[in-house]
Amino acid sequence: MKHSSLLLAACVLILLLPGCKGTDEARGVKQYTIEQFMDTEAIGGASFSYDEKLILYSSKKTGIYNAFTIPVDGGAPMQLTDSKDNSIFVISFLPKDNRILYRSDKGGNEIYHIYLRNEDGTVKDLTPDEKSRAQFYQWTYDKKGFFFGWNKRDPKFMDVYEMDLVTLVPWMVYRNDKGYDYAVSSTEKRYIAFSKSSTTSNSDMYLYDQTTQSLKHLSPHRGDVQYSPAFFSRDSKALYFLTDDGSEFSCLKKYDITSGTIEKVEEAPWDIMYADLSRSGRYRIIGINNDAKTEIKIHDNTTGEVVALPKLPNAEITAVRISDSEKLMSFYVNGSRSPNNLCVYNLETKQYKQLTNTMNPEINADDLIEAEVVRYKSFDGVEIPSVYYRPHQVKEGGKTPALVWVHGGPGGQSRVGYSPLIQYLVNHGYAIIAVNNRGSSGYGKSFYKMDDLKHGSEDLADCVEAKKFLGSTGYVDTNKIGIIGGSYGGYMVCAALTFRPTEFAVGVNLFGVTNWVRTLKSIPPWWESMRNALYQELGDPFKQEEFLKAKSPLFHAEKIQRPFIVLQGANDPRVLKVESDEIVEAAKKNGVPVEYLVFPDEGHGFVKKENEIRGYKAILEFLEKSLKGSTGA
Repeated sequence: MKHSSLLLAACVLILLLPGCKGTDEARGVKQYTIEQFMDTEAIGGASFSYDEKLILYSSKKTGIYNAFTIPVDGGAPMQLTDSKDNSIFVISFLPKDNRILYRSDKGGNEIYHIYLRNEDGTVKDLTPDEKSRAQFYQWTYDKKGFFFGWNKRDPKFMDVYEMDLVTLVPWMVYRNDKGYDYAVSSTEKRYIAFSKSSTTSNSDMYLYDQTTQSLKHLSPHRGDVQYSPAFFSRDSKALYFLTDDGSEFSCLKKYDITSGTIEKVEEAPWDIMYADLSRSGRYRIIGINNDAKTEIKIHDNTTGEVVALPKLPNAEITAVRISDSEKLMSFYVNGSRSPNNLCVYNLETKQYKQLTNTMNPEINADDLIEAEVVRYKSFDGVEIPSVYYRPHQVKEGGKTPALVWVHGGPGGQSRVGYSPLIQYLVNHGYAIIAVNNRGSSGYGKSFYKMDDLKHGSEDLADCVEAKKFLGSTGYVDTNKIGIIGGSYGGYMVCAALTFRPTEFAVGVNLFGVTNWVRTLKSIPPWWESMRNALYQELGDPFKQEEFLKAKSPLFHAEKIQRPFIVLQGANDPRVLKVESDEIVEAAKKNGVPVEYLVFPDEGHGFVKKENEIRGYKAILEFLEKSLKGSTGA
């Protein structure tokens, strides 16, 4: 789905119109090494222990993600796992003891297994089939087991299983031969809600009754409409779901299972990204995509009032979890100049406590940049929302190099939040505009669909037009603007180098698609449910090969003139290493300077600290030499 105040958005727009030059005077800042930026601790995930004394989370403190716990009342974290090679991402404490579930793959290959770690430190693989992929869905309401998806039977489809915590033996509860996506189960386990995508803008919703073993289609409609089941009422009489039916933005609605009637529950002038319910049903949690920032609303269903949350200037609250007792709430707080920190809020006393302090103490947050939401008009008048970072070092009459940053996807979104790579580059004097080109999430379904079957043309033009915004600042050297991005953003980098070969001075491609024909033919088998949707948006490689070749940079590599750098994980299952191999080799035949870094123990994106340090340092060194025109620190 593609999302609290229109007045606030309008004020931001007025204050940050293209051409505004800012009022901050240039000042000297301390420049930090990538080692210092990466010594900021990356954390994520949260689960309360059964007695609500501990919170479980993942941390990269050791250089790779491992499982940690921290006391709810504050105190030192405790490391539970000590993986040296494969990241461990926590799932949950078990319901009645301090055993934990986590997921892990091998070197970034995305073939995840679910593991049980006992309190004595021993570990059991609960989904041990070597070639199959497992995905945790949810605990059963009675807390005696959990639902999960497993493609052991057929690599293309995630069958739904339930696992009992006593025997640890799984059994199939739904054989999934149609590519449905599991959403949620009802309290007494009678119902399971599924969704199914027809295109990336069109999906349907289904209700499976385990008692009658029947599947009911709940969302007959015409046109592009999204349906996404969210949760069941605790009495299992209603299914709550998100939909953009009749609107540009998604709202929360309720389906009465007996009568089939539907009523609207909540809407916002942006997309409601997710909705959830606390254990007894007292609290309803809503996450709103408010102009590239997350806005959380929590409704107390016993009073009808909205819960007052902590006031945190220049920061956003994300990843809210309410404990089973409904007395405590865990959440993360994040800002442009502050990485994720785990907090706990007492819903009774209205007091909150920050449990972690993840920023490297060597870094002064005042030396970092507060992101600004800006907008500019593209070639056809379409307004492009973006996130802008203006270096402190900008001097009156001076000129600074700049980068156009393109997010992943297609359909991703550049958001206001902490990025060590962006802050590292801006700290070294590069202005960055992170564009939300047409096709990005968060700005309505019409905007989201605007790039369908037009990738590498109109979406690329939006990135080219970002140069005009940068030029309007008066302090960006328009001859020293590069383009950077990962995954789909990496494709846009290569598309710019081939289809608009003189627009950008350099390119930084992180694991980007270069040959859509091969990529769309080789998507991982567990993406089967999304295969046709991807073909509808991007093109069918079996029916539209020439169309896809026309927008694939590899087949036009002879046009490349500008230097670029490529970073690639050897185990990437989405963008195969050969994609990067071939574009590098093709560009070298032109005599174009190309740098190429391959990480043998990474997949689609980099999760090991030592690899991030090596890769991000190489990016800056490349930019200092090829864009800024001098060797740098």
